[in-house]
Amino acid sequence: MKKLILIFLCFSSLYALAQKSKNNTAMKKLISENFEFAQKQYQLLEKNTPLDSMPKTFEKNHNVSSDVYWWCSGFYPGTLLYIYEYTKDPIILSTAKKRLAILEPVKTFTKNHDLGFMMYCSYGNAYRLLKDPAYKDVIIESSKSLSTRYRPNAKVIQSWEITDGGLKKKNFMGPVIIDNMMNLEMLEWSSKNSHDKSFANIAEAHANTTIKNHFRPDYSSYHVLDYNLDTGEVLKKVTAQGAADESAWSRGQGWALYGYTMMYRFTKNPTYLKQAQGVAKFILNNPNLPSDKIPYWDFDAPGIPNALRDVSAASVYASALLELGQYTSGKEKKEYVSVAETILKSLSTPKYRAEAGTNGGYILMHSVGSIPHDSEIDVPLTYADYYFLEALLRYKKWYL
Repeated sequence: MKKLILIFLCFSSLYALAQKSKNNTAMKKLISENFEFAQKQYQLLEKNTPLDSMPKTFEKNHNVSSDVYWWCSGFYPGTLLYIYEYTKDPIILSTAKKRLAILEPVKTFTKNHDLGFMMYCSYGNAYRLLKDPAYKDVIIESSKSLSTRYRPNAKVIQSWEITDGGLKKKNFMGPVIIDNMMNLEMLEWSSKNSHDKSFANIAEAHANTTIKNHFRPDYSSYHVLDYNLDTGEVLKKVTAQGAADESAWSRGQGWALYGYTMMYRFTKNPTYLKQAQGVAKFILNNPNLPSDKIPYWDFDAPGIPNALRDVSAASVYASALLELGQYTSGKEKKEYVSVAETILKSLSTPKYRAEAGTNGGYILMHSVGSIPHDSEIDVPLTYADYYFLEALLRYKKWYL
């Protein structure tokens, strides 16, 4: 009997190894094909984008661009740099450098919280790959600009200015959105790569306040909180882009998952790891998460299962889960990596990935910007492509 058990275990181990090898081969091929496709698509996207602006989306059969002060302006050069990282294509690198140059003036922008998206996704990747000290200076200067939005009495970075008519009409005082967690990466990096520890202090104060106030008991996140900036009192908890104030806007859950995983990377504070794991549990165990793991635009969206999917949220989930898998082990790690892998495979199918030469040059289709604002609905978006390629590179680096 013992001999039979030993033989069974031996065959089981060999079978598992064979399956792992087969899967690794398939994933290597999938990653290679996606970067070859991205390389060609982004050459088309460059042709479709004016030299003084950045790509924004493709809708109604034409490309839409933005000025460099749009919150997504850093994703295009960042994506080009990810393509260069894999392909080593000098033309792609030259294009990325050209786009970085028109983005540089944003380093002194102080009118919203999005400097991390704009300047770290772009210049952060540029410095990581090219080590040009001028790029480092831009990142540090951008962190100084972002720090001006810190409100010490409330211990938060204020997201939006109250100059907008809508915010004034709703009597907002100090709006803070869950998206802001993503911009803390630039602050943490800047402290680590300079003598100024105030950047990290601000990032951690904001992260701690957000844990305290932004989450429900099930670890789902509200989208927008309004603070009394003098006292730190929470005045309201609402949504801007979700289905309802008490709903779980899908991309917002991704910002939370990615943000706290990233904060654990820099600080090794177990509170941040616990928060990331809690958010992951909410997402992965949600009964409204489809089997292909591409979420509806809101976990409580009206019309499920016929509601729109949000590919941008899925891309963020995949990248964040792969990093979270680096800080966990056992069943949790296996689940995180498995779900991320499923997302990457799903996004690589014709259901979500465009045909070559179409989609304005973007890689992925079917993202959702903001349904409540009737803006960027079921279209390609720059950040969907960015986090998709980031996840593919992370998978290659950590799991192959």
